Order: sequence, then C-alpha cells, then structure tokens
Amino acid sequence: MKKLVLTATALFLLCTPALAGGGLDGFLGSLNVQARADLPGFSARIGAQFGVPVPQVRAVMGSVATPADAFMVFQLAEMSHRTPDQALGAYKANRGRGWGVIAKSLGIKPGSPEFHRLKRGDFVLEGGPQAGPGTGKGKGRGKGKGKERTW
Repeated sequence: MKKLVLTATALFLLCTPALAGGGLDGFLGSLNVQARADLPGFSARIGAQFGVPVPQVRAVMGSVATPADAFMVFQLAEMSHRTPDQALGAYKANRGRGWGVIAKSLGIKPGSPEFHRLKRGDFVLEGGPQAGPGTGKGKGRGKGKGKERTW
C-alpha cells in the first residue's frame, strides 16, 4: 500500500510541473520521490546511465544525504570528466554549500554551458519516468542570446 501511495504521488508530481518546482531543486525533488518508490530500480537506472556497477551506486548512496545527491555525484563526475570518487570527495568537502560550489570545485566554470545546465536542472534519469518539463538534454532549445518574447 505504501509503495502504491508513493508511486501515485510521484506520478502526480511528474504530471504537475507547477507543484514539482522548477530548475535543479524541482528535478532533485522528483528524483527523490522516484527513488523512494523503487530504490533498487533507481540504483539500477543510475548504474546503467553512468556505466557504473550497482554496488558502486549503492556505496555512493550510502555516503550522501539523499538518492538525488547520488545522481548528482555521478552527473557532476561525468560533466567534469572526473571519477565518481573525486566527485564524492568534492560533495563531502562542500556539503551544504550548494551544487554550484561543488561543480566549481570540480572545475566546471561559472558561465559555461555545463554550469548553466546545472542551474536549470537540465538532466534526465534514463529508463524511467521523466522529472518534468525542462529536464531534457537541451534538444529543441535555441542557442542564441536574443531577447525573450513576452506575448
């Protein structure tokens, strides 16, 4: 019954972008709901996406505050071309200071496309429900810096 309630909550949040929030915080919140509904499946999806064995995913999940933090450790490792252990070390050294600080400590420069992607929460956990609009890999987004239209 508890799993059914968590799954229903996850689906509700995924279908209601306004409630799921925007940017990185909304994406991470949605990931945590997905993880609570199916932790083994969540671990397997992270392992498959980042090419790491599930036991390593579980070890990282045991070292961070939330399942979404584990996803971010692997995501920042990939974005910075570092190992997951290096990203985990940066997480531990800068915990509580924000993902931007962690990203900078891994060499991701503020103003870079990677840093902007981080701030937007423009990520996807493959192989399952998406975390809502704006979490794709940037497909369909314009690359110009033109003025935003307000119709």
